[in-house]
Amino acid sequence: MKLLVTLFVFISVSFFSSAQDTKAQAILDKLSAKLKSHTSFYVEFSAIIKNSATKTNESETGKGWVKSNKYCASFGDNTIISNGIKTWTIVKEEKLVYESDADEEDESINPRKLMTIWETGFKNKYGKESSLNGETVHSIYLYPKNPKSVEYHTIVLYISKAQNELKKVIMRSKDGTEMTYKLNKYTPNAKVSDSQFVFEPKKYPGYTVIKD
Repeated sequence: MKLLVTLFVFISVSFFSSAQDTKAQAILDKLSAKLKSHTSFYVEFSAIIKNSATKTNESETGKGWVKSNKYCASFGDNTIISNGIKTWTIVKEEKLVYESDADEEDESINPRKLMTIWETGFKNKYGKESSLNGETVHSIYLYPKNPKSVEYHTIVLYISKAQNELKKVIMRSKDGTEMTYKLNKYTPNAKVSDSQFVFEPKKYPGYTVIKD
């Protein structure tokens, strides 16, 4: 559950516009354009959280489906479903379902938002070309425009030079925590049934639904 909350914090903070590094911005704009050309997608990822001071070492896997303004994402045993009108956050450990209006979430936990976190609210800086799993990647550093409003100070993106795809993200927090997010699979224009975005209470017997 701690990892899930950290992921939410990671992608749901409020951002503000800022000036950008020309080379970094060109790469990010190209990636954004590619992602926005996809009507739907399926993604699989893994995440690791480490903090030597607190002896934290947690790992989790996740996957998500996006179609228009609808999405469904899972992080370990926890699931989020949104039909574009309502959003349901299902926490297995507590047997609770939190229901809220989709517009109240501001799409902050939408997998599409996670895949385009750089679009607003950051200063960016090009790092260098390096090798990741045998392929050349660009590293781009993101710094929040309003650092006092967030718990982290730096995000590093690793983007495939040949494929123009996001491969890895590292978030470094002020308390020494480092979260590494790796994209293991990305399927553009995936065939996704609308039933994927429907919350069915009968699938969660014994769960308490809490409405905002």
